[in-house]
This record gives sequence, structure tokens and C-alpha cells, in this order.
Amino acid sequence: MTKVLITTIPFADKNRLPLDLLEQNNIEYLINPFNKKLTEDELVEMVSDFDVIIAGTEPITKKVMNAATNLKMISRVGIGLDSVNLLEAEKHGIVVSYTPDAPAPAVAELTIGLMLTLLRSVQLSNMEMHIGKWHRFFGRRLSKVVIGIIGIGRIGAGVLQHLQGFGSPKILVNDINSDSNLNKKFNIEWVDKETIYQQADIITIHTPLTAQTKNMIKKEQLLSMKEDAIIINTARGGIINEDDLYEIMQAGHLSGAAIDVFDFEPYAGKLREIERCILTAHMGSMSVDCRTRMEIEATEETVRFLSNQVLEGMVPEEEYAVQREGL
Repeated sequence: MTKVLITTIPFADKNRLPLDLLEQNNIEYLINPFNKKLTEDELVEMVSDFDVIIAGTEPITKKVMNAATNLKMISRVGIGLDSVNLLEAEKHGIVVSYTPDAPAPAVAELTIGLMLTLLRSVQLSNMEMHIGKWHRFFGRRLSKVVIGIIGIGRIGAGVLQHLQGFGSPKILVNDINSDSNLNKKFNIEWVDKETIYQQADIITIHTPLTAQTKNMIKKEQLLSMKEDAIIINTARGGIINEDDLYEIMQAGHLSGAAIDVFDFEPYAGKLREIERCILTAHMGSMSVDCRTRMEIEATEETVRFLSNQVLEGMVPEEEYAVQREGL
């Protein structure tokens, strides 16, 4: 019988349909028994008997694939591919698919929520109220600030769309591929990243983690930002250097930050000491509808693969090219 290892957690917590799909197709499965993000070594110990991994952000490396002697497919629940060694998968003849559209609405909405929370010091007011203090914080409105968006893919474009309901703030955008069609829909200005760092009041990151974006924002970039700027990362851990962010915020630079993704998860680092830095547990995609859609799409793709049907979510060649360029 075909065997599927489900490493991502949670899985089917809010909707059992993904498991029903596997059972209806007589596919044996095992859900991550550790109930946490697996390490490389834990994966190595588990993968040898499985034909497919329905994966989260676990490190599926050369070492893992060498141990996975039966592995034929990786069906990624989500969009980021930095945790999957695509080039090694290619060498092993392992098919890789993903669900890039499913998480985008939830991540974009969380980003807007974090912007509003930081602009109005909601998290600080909440903390003070809980210890008996009454302080009315001054804040800023979205329509009155300059917003910089780095990365205008599915999520960045979603953020851009939501911002149109807030009185048309000035928006600076940057992406490796500028899309002139966006200028027809939105009042935006294409600029380099340095201009965003220097001019934006809010900077929100929506790039993948690649060799080119690893530590893209370090001390130099952070110090070039306005003293009262806000930075938000709902993309991938490792794009902002966490130690440098801690150092400059500890010194009083930046009015706020919101970090949903981290170099190592679960996060246990020093940013927890900074009250004006909101930390969330990689929950950008964790709305019930988006998470369920991600799980269903990844499972449907698994069933299609095992039934020799045409796949709908194959990772495109340009994603392999990104990893080749990073060598």
C-alpha cells in the first residue's frame, strides 16, 4: 500500500476532508507524531518507508532525501520553498508541488492588521490596561504615512489591494520584476529598496527566502530607516537579521516591528524583550479557510500524483532556477 507522511502540523484540525481523501483512495498515512516542526535528523529517522511527504516548513535536505529511498513526491502545504532542496529533489527524480495561492489572503490580511496595531500602539495599550494603567496613546493613520512594500507577488499584491480602502496612502514598491499593469490599477511608485528604507514610514516584506534575500535587512539597512519607522515581516525568517533588529530597537531606533517568521522556530530569542516588537508564531496563513484550503490542495495533488493524473500545482522551473543561482 502507498504510504504518505504528513509532517506539517496542525493538519486536518478544522476540517477532516484531507484525511477523508486519503482514506477514500486507500492511501495509508502517518501524521507527525511529535506534534512540532521536525528537525532534519528526525525526518531522516522517519522517511524511509514513505512514497509522499505532505510537508510544511521542515528541512527536506539532501540528507533527508538520501534516507527517503521510496520517496517520489513532496507536496508542500504552502508557498515557500526555501525548506526544500529542489535541486536535490530533481536529482532524485522527486516531484515537488505547492499551494501558492491558498495562503495569500490570510497573510495579506494579517499584515494590514499588524500595520494598524503598530500605528495605533494597540499592543502597548493592551499591556498597560492589564497592569492597571490608563494611557491614551497618540498614533498615525494609514492614509497619512508612506508605505513601502518589498516583494509584489501574490501576498504583496494582496496587501496593495487592501491598502486602497484606507484613503490612498503613498505607496513605494520594489520587486525584481516590475509589473507595469499594477500602475494602471494602483497609485504606486517603483523605487529601489534603499529608497524604501529611507523614505517609508512602514516597510513590509513579502519576498521569498533565497541566497539573495538572506540577511537582506541588516544593521546598515535598519539604521537607514526613519527613527520612528515600522518594519513588518510576514514572509520568511532570515530575511531580517534578528540580532541586528534587536540591537537597534534596544537602542531606541524604530517605533515598532512585527515579526511572524523566524530563523529558527519555535522562536526563543532576544526580541521577546522588546515590548514594541510584536511577535507571532508563524500564523500568517492560519485562518481556518486558508489553512484548510492549503491542506486540501496539497492532499488533492498527492492523490492526483498517486493516481497518475495531471498535476495542478507543480513547482515551476523558475523556482529551481532561483536555487541554482544561489549555489
